[in-house]
Amino acid sequence: MRALLQRVTRAVVRVDGKALGAIERGLVVLLAVAPADDESVAAGLAAKIAGLRIFADAEGLTNLSIGEVGGAALVVSQFTLYADVRRGRRPSFVGAGGPEIGERLYESFCRSLSGAGVPVRRGRFGADMAVELVNDGPFTIWLDSAELGIEPRPIA
Repeated sequence: MRALLQRVTRAVVRVDGKALGAIERGLVVLLAVAPADDESVAAGLAAKIAGLRIFADAEGLTNLSIGEVGGAALVVSQFTLYADVRRGRRPSFVGAGGPEIGERLYESFCRSLSGAGVPVRRGRFGADMAVELVNDGPFTIWLDSAELGIEPRPIA
């Protein structure tokens, strides 16, 4: 699972011009699922994001988590985070999970993040979305669950 986090002062996601989700201070989370991911990966990545100390404290140091600042998350499915551009000029997306696993784990991730106390707003899985945001900082972080050691549960 991969996530691109953007710390924002506000953001909105629209489908066909209609706002589906909007937040003020918080994070836009662009989320992609790999074929081998499962619910444990979604929960582990959500916990990591909920605990990241990437918001400024009273002294301006990045010491606070999204929950500590009363922030929210706008989570948008983004399978293109698995683009492979090593060959040719057209990206390959074979590293991304298909729509069935993608939607299931997108929902699982959102539930886990919400369960960690972070208010979650969403886009619409599989839709053509327009995301508007004001990046705060700018402050953008790339997370890959495999690089973080968050692995799928072994099958018993």
